[in-house]
Amino acid sequence: MVEMGEKYNTKCPGVKRLMREAMELAEATEEYCARPLEDNLFEWHFTVRGPVGTDFEGGVYHGRILLPKEYPMHPPHIILLTPNGRFEVNKKICLSISGHHPETWQPSWSIRTALLALIAFMPTPAEGTIGSLDYSPAERKLLAKKSNTWVCSQCGDITALLSSTAAKPPTEEEQTVLNQIAFKGEDEQARPAPEPVFEPQNVPQYAERVLESSDNTTSFLDQLTEILVALLVGVIGIFIYRRWNAHMPVEPEL
Repeated sequence: MVEMGEKYNTKCPGVKRLMREAMELAEATEEYCARPLEDNLFEWHFTVRGPVGTDFEGGVYHGRILLPKEYPMHPPHIILLTPNGRFEVNKKICLSISGHHPETWQPSWSIRTALLALIAFMPTPAEGTIGSLDYSPAERKLLAKKSNTWVCSQCGDITALLSSTAAKPPTEEEQTVLNQIAFKGEDEQARPAPEPVFEPQNVPQYAERVLESSDNTTSFLDQLTEILVALLVGVIGIFIYRRWNAHMPVEPEL
């Protein structure tokens, strides 16, 4: 951390915040660990253990956190490096606490908050979100076993990065974030799939033709009615005129 202090401007709010978080996360736990790269304070590597009671139990997953210069005002990007069956590797994943959703990010959240949220989010449905996968439970369990032999080119054996030290309980704010993520996952699982709507492509054209045909028929009948009425009026007029002439007195010729 001394070298970091010499390399970066410690008066910068983002640098000051990241150095403080690095000190807080210096000791690894049994659930997670994270630390900045030796030559880059704005890129961290992390390791998380798969949540118990899920398809990821027993797995150990490694990834990167890319932090913007405006951190903590702007959220980090999270990338998984270990194949896991839930998130695509080497791709920024979409979470409410990641760079894909800056509108939901809170500056009071931290890297630890992001790690806890990631662990809580892993068992939720993919739902087609960016960077998500929807592997079968069997495939995820197989990947969880294989993850224990995965090695990072910069950090080495990832299983050795975690410790037996219990992580401190989530704060009230962190628990609120986790509850929101858990509730969202349960809500998506309980939501019934929408029933398919049958919309034949030819129906609109057919309906248009029927309406057009109906309009043409109506127009023809109207015209025929007008002609018949005109003829009837003409016949009645001729009849009246003849009857009137028949009753008129004939004037004698001079």
